[in-house]
Amino acid sequence: MTSDGITSRLFVRIGVDLGGTKIEVVALADDGRELVRRRRPTPSGDYRATIAAIVIMVHDIERELGERGSVGVGTPGAISPRSGLIKNSNSQALMGQPLDRDLAAALNRPVRMANDANCFALSEAVDGAAAGAEIVFGVILGTGVGGGIVVSGHVLTGANAISGEWGHNPLPWPRDDERPGPACYCGRHGCIEVFLSGPAMASGFAAATGRAGLTASDIVKAAAGDDRDAETALQRYEERLARALAHIINIIDPHVIVLGGGMSNLSRLYVNVPPLWRDYVFSDTIDTKLVPPRHGDSSGVRGAAWLWPLGQGTT
Repeated sequence: MTSDGITSRLFVRIGVDLGGTKIEVVALADDGRELVRRRRPTPSGDYRATIAAIVIMVHDIERELGERGSVGVGTPGAISPRSGLIKNSNSQALMGQPLDRDLAAALNRPVRMANDANCFALSEAVDGAAAGAEIVFGVILGTGVGGGIVVSGHVLTGANAISGEWGHNPLPWPRDDERPGPACYCGRHGCIEVFLSGPAMASGFAAATGRAGLTASDIVKAAAGDDRDAETALQRYEERLARALAHIINIIDPHVIVLGGGMSNLSRLYVNVPPLWRDYVFSDTIDTKLVPPRHGDSSGVRGAAWLWPLGQGTT
């Protein structure tokens, strides 16, 4: 028992989902039951205040439960194996910072950290829609496009900490009218992200129809109301998604692909996309399943908690 009344034995996993606009923290029991959940805005542009906010949230949960937990953190970007600093983050306050070391020092314990897409994939592989599958590819289709790979319950990080970053590969088997493709913030053209993100669907629809101002959600609703332009846009999106996922199947051959992010709510994807990827997958049989997430928006924070096995991470 510590001086503040918290037992030093580990009973819970604590996960932190550090986003650009919000910090979410959850405590999970060993069987995956959610014990406590807290959320607060991320301090805008303030790295030190962000560290302090996470520490306060973790300590508050531990005091409430009377138990000390392991801490895993899901972040935008990744830790560079070369420098040990955050890279590839859309949160500028985190860029170039030793986030894992600073948090470990502030919390007085080891901290495990992974890209938010990897945390999503891990959550769904451990006790979500892909539970029990050996190879899982988790996809984020939202304001950006990302991915994570889990094999036998373990996140693949890779030599460069970029495993699963399919969003910044070119759209495979491009049509003539898809070359060179829209410009991407990474400095290249034709990345998967600029075709398959939610904003990409909206901008592509506007370019094709001259009907500006519609969001991806608006287009989906319009298609359900027999809008021909919107239906054409969705069919084009599905065909591009099929090509992009076929490329993944050809490389890592996952048993299950789980979709996350806003576009994952489009139920027709799970029916229409698998038949379309048959023309591109290099196999006579295709047993890969395409499924929606079980934990939805909670997968990122749950996956962060699952970064630690029970009995580790408190000392």
